Amino acid sequence: MTNATSPTDVRQTGGGSLRADVISGLLVFLIALPLCLAISLASGCPATAGVFTAIVGGLVAPWISNSALTIKGPAAGLIVIVLGCIVEFGGGPDASSDASMNAYRLMLGVAVAAGALQIGLALLRSGILSELFPLTVVHGMLAAIGVIIMSKQTHLMLGVKPLAKEPLELIAEIPRSMWNLNPEIALIGTSSLLVLFGWQMIKNPTIRRIPAQLIVVLLGIPLAYYFDLDHTHTYTFAGYSYEVGQQFLVNIPGSIAQAITTPDFSGLSTMTGWKWVMMFMMIGTLESLLSAKAVDLLDPLRRKSDLNKDLLAVGVGNTLCAFIGGIPMISEIVRSKANIDNGAKSRFANMFHAIFLLQFVALLPGLIHRIPLATLAAMLTFTGFRLAHPREFLHMYKVGPEQLIIFCSTLIGVLATDLLIGVAIGIAVKLAIHFWNGVSMRSLVSPGLEIDEPDEFTTRIRVRNAAVFSTWITLRKQILAIDTERTVILDLSPTTFVDHTVMEKLHELQEDFHHEGRYLLVIGLKEHLMLSSHPKSARKKPSSSATNSSIDTPSQSV
Repeated sequence: MTNATSPTDVRQTGGGSLRADVISGLLVFLIALPLCLAISLASGCPATAGVFTAIVGGLVAPWISNSALTIKGPAAGLIVIVLGCIVEFGGGPDASSDASMNAYRLMLGVAVAAGALQIGLALLRSGILSELFPLTVVHGMLAAIGVIIMSKQTHLMLGVKPLAKEPLELIAEIPRSMWNLNPEIALIGTSSLLVLFGWQMIKNPTIRRIPAQLIVVLLGIPLAYYFDLDHTHTYTFAGYSYEVGQQFLVNIPGSIAQAITTPDFSGLSTMTGWKWVMMFMMIGTLESLLSAKAVDLLDPLRRKSDLNKDLLAVGVGNTLCAFIGGIPMISEIVRSKANIDNGAKSRFANMFHAIFLLQFVALLPGLIHRIPLATLAAMLTFTGFRLAHPREFLHMYKVGPEQLIIFCSTLIGVLATDLLIGVAIGIAVKLAIHFWNGVSMRSLVSPGLEIDEPDEFTTRIRVRNAAVFSTWITLRKQILAIDTERTVILDLSPTTFVDHTVMEKLHELQEDFHHEGRYLLVIGLKEHLMLSSHPKSARKKPSSSATNSSIDTPSQSV
């Protein structure tokens, strides 16, 4: 459902609407600044790289996309990819400054190529591809990214440089870092983390409007002054000596012009370069489109993003920001939700947040230098925990035990290998479960649709094969192609299996139809067994009922 009315923009920026957008832009800026710094540093890039991304995302992308309230900028979900690219090009925390800068510039060249491919995908109207991936696999991938972020940032939050490199090894090394922590740095990091978790428990809506990220920065900077992190020195605690200094503070150039970095395209002559181009394009596109759809569900006015325009905006934004030193951007869900919660009315809120970022970095770089790295590490540790929250595991189990298996297989696969292989493992496990439930190879490529019009007001779509994630795009396209004046009846009675992804998507589509004054009725699930009590669980027809399907099965809404 990408066709939508234009977002309210210029016409809504008078009076109270303009004031609401300025206020929301300011509050989102307060959240975005420390997160942009944290994401940049965790990605192995200069601190300003993420700020450049958010500035371009706010000044350019809103006028290409029709997403009214979506904030575009760097995201924690891309840390693993950007850092992986830089490390493979010879950079990273253990490399020399020259090697790291060279790897950073090679990554920028990769990002430009990935942005150009995203533009191509958008022009080919490929935004629909976000509908192809199994939802459980996507959630498993994001949870794995959360675990990877926590495994790296926990050590930095404690003031310890880990010896391990791989996620599982980093997790195993956390007890060692806790034993060898730097007390002053750990105090800054753990107190920041406690504030972030404690802020979620505050019920007062006025206090909750104050960004928790701002509070931890206001806590971290005075502590950095108190511990004199501006000057390298040693101190003694419990009989042990520890060293602190500017290496525990954000390193930032004295002017924004000094921070601008141009890309090096020589990496595109290697297979390594194109491997990361595809990673940037695939994972970035998927995350961005899924986030844009999620923001649409939060929009009080229920405006719908054109996913092709949104992808075009991300592609253009990525190409431009990589030319000046910015890391890849996506449509970012956390800042977008904050934008909505703070009363934004139009895309001008995104623009104002970018203007505030630009002014702050240009005029007050010295204040950014005062932010402790442990504070930023605490923010990312908190972000990683939210991505891999125990609720995710419980939710998957409630949807169906088989969904938990797919979720955990993807998560473990990503941790043990990399993102692409981990996602492939998750999809392979999902396919194996489908085959176990009687899904045929033919059903994976064709839903077997039969369409008829029993009267002048109704169109009936009958699905003869299994309804699964790999054929959802075909089914969705057919549903949306029907005249808006007609009621759509989707008959699933002949299907032997309906997977969780299709059930979830049908719920979303029914809600879209409802808000547009249309009707989508789903019938034929009476004889199917639910694999759990969750309303969006997969449905399987017992073999004894497979030959007794009737087109007159009583109507049931999903």
